[in-house]
Amino acid sequence: MNIPTNLGLLSSIGICTGAAALIAAVTWRFKQPLIIAYLLTGVIIGPNIGLKLISDQESISTVAEIGLILLLFVIGLEIDLRKMAGGGPAVLLTGALQVPICIALGLGFFYVLGVHNAAHNYALLYLAACMSLSSTLVVVKILNDKYELDTLPGRITLGVLVLQDLWAVGMLAVQPNILNPNLVPLLGSVWRGAILVVGGFALSKYALPYLFRMVQKAPELVLVSALGWCFFLAGAASLIGLSREMGALIAGVSLSTFPYNVDVVAKAVSIRDFFVTLFFVALGMQITIPSLHVLELALAASAFVIVSRVVVVPILYALRLGLRTSIVPAINLAQVSEFSIVIASLGVTMGQINQEILTVVIITFAVTSVVSTYMINFSHRIQSMLASAFKLVGLRDLDFAGAGADGSGDLHQPVIFLGFFRDTSSILYEFEHEGDAVEARQFIEKILVIDFNPTVLRELRRKNIKAVYGDIAHADTLRHAGIEHAELVVSSITDDVLRGTSNLRLMRSVHNISPNARMVLTTDHIPQALKFYEEGADFVFVPRLYSAAACARILRKGLLDGFQEVRSQAIGHLSKRQEVLA
Repeated sequence: MNIPTNLGLLSSIGICTGAAALIAAVTWRFKQPLIIAYLLTGVIIGPNIGLKLISDQESISTVAEIGLILLLFVIGLEIDLRKMAGGGPAVLLTGALQVPICIALGLGFFYVLGVHNAAHNYALLYLAACMSLSSTLVVVKILNDKYELDTLPGRITLGVLVLQDLWAVGMLAVQPNILNPNLVPLLGSVWRGAILVVGGFALSKYALPYLFRMVQKAPELVLVSALGWCFFLAGAASLIGLSREMGALIAGVSLSTFPYNVDVVAKAVSIRDFFVTLFFVALGMQITIPSLHVLELALAASAFVIVSRVVVVPILYALRLGLRTSIVPAINLAQVSEFSIVIASLGVTMGQINQEILTVVIITFAVTSVVSTYMINFSHRIQSMLASAFKLVGLRDLDFAGAGADGSGDLHQPVIFLGFFRDTSSILYEFEHEGDAVEARQFIEKILVIDFNPTVLRELRRKNIKAVYGDIAHADTLRHAGIEHAELVVSSITDDVLRGTSNLRLMRSVHNISPNARMVLTTDHIPQALKFYEEGADFVFVPRLYSAAACARILRKGLLDGFQEVRSQAIGHLSKRQEVLA
């Protein structure tokens, strides 16, 4: 009797993964989150709406729960508490306040829409909580593709997402006792959660290091040991009345600072991806044909999620980070988290909400994920419009009106850097430390940096280097900075990282304002470097070919004697480089 059941399970897994692969391939071409494809797969092949291809849904759900445990374990592995603590007030304050503020707004919003709590149906509480969390998977993927993870708004966004995960841990801790909302059972849940956290971290600090040292020479045993630890804490959580998923998350966080963390994550991700696919496909199978009320509620929830993220703007603005750095994280966070689906799914399993609320959360996740993909890709245009609107109502930005580093005086600097990133930081260091100290100081006094990262500007001004806040994509910014007086203008960021402009556009803008200024552009690509030379660039900095010290010497010499010699040498050298990936 067991053979047909096993064959049914294997066939079900095959149908799930095969259909998910086909639908995900289509979704991927349109640059949409793969989770949407997996949910859609469940709808299409499931028993409620679609083709009814799956009969062994219960077995798939069991396998999917393993995927959920592994998902939370890997999320925990990627939470670095030490980095989070070093994120500064912008991350800590925003991450601490955003979730509770959004929950409070959600309670009011959904109450007005007619959603209420009742016995065995805590719809209002669940919707408010689920709509407060944003998607790490969606945001990190898009920001990584845009080369914006390491920008200040990107780092703030990532820090807030990590703190949201910690808020989610708290939600998982109190979730089992929501049906009995008395203070004592809720405090009991928190107390048991605290015991699990303390016990897990104590074991990971004093016992696990010995285990991992024993197996470190056998990489496959490192992974097996880590997974054993994951399922041990998941089982321990279940024994004390908490969710297995919370135990898996704590297991991951407790291992996040281990030296074996990177290796475990790399190997566990592939296993996780397989089981997580089944988890979201199984969730899709549970979706029933939504009523008009459910669709209306989901659309209203989607609008609420997008608008509610504006709460991070005043928090960041109060920290004097400027309108741009305050607005972009709000745009980045405007979607529902996959964690919200997990919490709502557990709520259905525990009998705390009905299937309709889970459907609302899933539809809201799908809608906001699609909309957010485009919002993040066009975030700089959106923030520019929002910043203009905020200025109309009286909010002041950090921009300047012909101000120097101290906020006064005209700017007539002979050397201007457009944008400031790692390569520029290294070049500036060479300027500060190369040759005679007096001579180096005199050269530094000639430099002006234009950038919109307030943290960078504060540090530059602390070093007595002139710096102004502005978006180099706008010609007005260049005029206000006094670029017509510049002798040397350096566009120090590659086109991959620039937003709203390009190196060629910057060069043309500079030459329109200051025809005699020498222009230095930056690129990682040899063909593009040759194109820049054809268009009239005096020198093109290719970071992988020139060291910061070499570039600093070229810029110094070029300011004095021009770039004719180095320019002709560079063109000849680049023309002969026939690299595989030029």
